Amino acid sequence: MTQHDNRHDTNDRRRFLKAAGGLAAVTATAAAAGPALAQANSNDPASARTLPFFIGSSGDVLLARGNRRRVVICGGGWGGVTAAKYLRQYAPDLEVVLLERNPVFFSCPMSNKWLVDQVDVQFLTHDYLAVSEKYDYRFIQTEILEIERDRKTVITAAGSLAYDYLILAPGIRYNYEAWFANDRRIADVTRARYPAAYIPNAEHFHLKNALQSFKGGDLVMTLPPPPQRCPPSPYERACLIASMFKQKKIPGRIIILDHKNGVRPIGPGFRAAFEELYKDIITYVPDARIEEVDPFKKEIRTEAGDFRFDHAILMAPHQAGDLAWKAGVVPAPGSGRPSGWADVDPLFLHDRNDKDVYVIGDAVGFVSPQFAFYPKAGHVANRHARIVARYIAEREAGREPNYILPDNLCFMMVNTNPQEGISVQFDYKVNGEGIIEQTQLDFNERKPETILEDFKWAQLIYEDMFS
Repeated sequence: MTQHDNRHDTNDRRRFLKAAGGLAAVTATAAAAGPALAQANSNDPASARTLPFFIGSSGDVLLARGNRRRVVICGGGWGGVTAAKYLRQYAPDLEVVLLERNPVFFSCPMSNKWLVDQVDVQFLTHDYLAVSEKYDYRFIQTEILEIERDRKTVITAAGSLAYDYLILAPGIRYNYEAWFANDRRIADVTRARYPAAYIPNAEHFHLKNALQSFKGGDLVMTLPPPPQRCPPSPYERACLIASMFKQKKIPGRIIILDHKNGVRPIGPGFRAAFEELYKDIITYVPDARIEEVDPFKKEIRTEAGDFRFDHAILMAPHQAGDLAWKAGVVPAPGSGRPSGWADVDPLFLHDRNDKDVYVIGDAVGFVSPQFAFYPKAGHVANRHARIVARYIAEREAGREPNYILPDNLCFMMVNTNPQEGISVQFDYKVNGEGIIEQTQLDFNERKPETILEDFKWAQLIYEDMFS
């Protein structure tokens, strides 16, 4: 940041007054011309297309090229925000631009607790503008329309901008095509009436309202097949809703339809919670692979049987978010690579065919024959972002980076009165054959201390991203 210079204020004030005087003259002229001028303008096609400067369109140039090399980050979730901050710290000579369609950061991690009033909404939300000003990067709220890799250009609703490095942090999308093929109407109805609330938007508020007004009956939860966003969190959600039913004496039953053949990760801990705390509330159904969903009749057909519901949380299969597809980093079916997720170099997280395009967070695809995918969790996204920021900084300094691996922690609240939790830890190393290995450690015993660790973890990682 440059030192403040009063001469700039004086010059800016003069330019502003001159422009204001010109505007006043134009306004007076237009008023004198009266209806004739208005009629002429309405008949002029070129005039009709003229927009105020700050109403951009996809054909405009959103940011002109400056003297600095530019990193464009697409997506402002746990990964995108972290990458922007650390790039400014590790590579201060780079221009950093963060593009995000939402005006406010809303955290999916910890949101299950918000659904049942264990935290307030302020705990989950953060200000994009404040942190961008603090670390001197550019935050632009806009919808990303296309990514033209051949031109190294991102096209948004407000205009286009070029990049030298591109970081994709698109999160996930719901693969409703797996359930409904090309029937958009039934997919839209499912999303509107029975949202999964696994992508930060109005779905969370809709689901919370539905839970708070639920009077009883069968609440069915469909779990996506692996890989999915935050694998243990649907079980946590079921436990917390069951705890709310128990505390409020709501005559409800929760039916978990799990694609897998058993609860995992933290299987023993969750099964103990189901059996010891919520035996009369939670019914767990394994091998319940979805065959048909009918949101109108409120029916679900699975390989484990058919189920009717009074309300539902319908989680379709997950895939890499829309931007990963628009950027062309998701392999096509039949290509010989695992489809649905970004195809990246396992150690350096860049697209296999383009070292200037990185993918971080949930959208990252297959990385190891031992465990296949990194857990799609906020902690991993934060670590990926810091790692990629370091890689780019090293490359800008003319050095080839050494690989860095993430770690992961997940804490799950399973009881609200008293507050008790379980957790899981993942560590990674590269073996002698160059394969990434995962070590998983489950902490299955319910403890109040685990909840204290959970909130401490959340506070520390929020501070890492926003403070």
